[in-house]
Amino acid sequence: MPDVFQLSVDGMLDQEVDRIRALGIPAVILFGLPAAKDEVGSENFAEDGIVQRALRRLRARHPDLLLLTDVCCCEYTSHGHCGIVKDGAVDNDATLGVLGRVAVSHAAAGADVVAPSGMMDGMVQAIRAALDAATHADCAILSYAVKYASAFYGPFREAADSTPAFGDRRQYQMDPANVREAVQEAALDEAEGADFLMVKPALAYLDVIRAVRERSPLPLVTFNVSGEYAMVKAAAQRGWIDERRVVLEALTGMRRAGADAIITYHAKDAARWLSESDAGL
Repeated sequence: MPDVFQLSVDGMLDQEVDRIRALGIPAVILFGLPAAKDEVGSENFAEDGIVQRALRRLRARHPDLLLLTDVCCCEYTSHGHCGIVKDGAVDNDATLGVLGRVAVSHAAAGADVVAPSGMMDGMVQAIRAALDAATHADCAILSYAVKYASAFYGPFREAADSTPAFGDRRQYQMDPANVREAVQEAALDEAEGADFLMVKPALAYLDVIRAVRERSPLPLVTFNVSGEYAMVKAAAQRGWIDERRVVLEALTGMRRAGADAIITYHAKDAARWLSESDAGL
């Protein structure tokens, strides 16, 4: 994807986050690429895992930065699925213990918010129990409560090397045609103790954002995903659209639909453009 890079935990990470902070962006979410993968994704919860090392470095360098982490297995497992695979399918209950270990390791390394993204049933409750038992009750949970089995994830899966080795993720991600399940999934995660809810993707699901917003008082986040970003970038490079106007219009639509916060690859550009507008440039 244009202007999107994998960063090593050294000066590259420091320089990127320094630029982010200079733009006034208050938070980052970390995704990790392990040195090695296995059936359970062991580096996902290792003390010296890539995300854990990044957290400690960023916490020391930017104490006021809100640090969120992705809690899932797909980037770490040799099979590329979001949980433990048994007999050719993801075992939901066996995965919950792994997610708890990951969340605790992230909290111990400095995460303010853990964000389980695998759409496992009971994941919020399992993670909340694990965090509380490990004296990390102050670590919040942003649940990917509503995550559709979407074609818009393609560029991310390539960048994060997380394409499933077999099958697909429709076993645990949602049918794009179903909005009633979205409302139910959000309510279940709220009842289990989620502090924030997410709808993902964003642009093709503005109606879902609105439906969840109308039924839950929790802060609502949406994820402006890689395919959405890539389409805008590709059209802008061809000169077919005004990138600045299109991006700000799309982000405004997400807010108008009910999102309190947006995770987006456009964040740096949007922050710069909004700052220029405020300055009358």
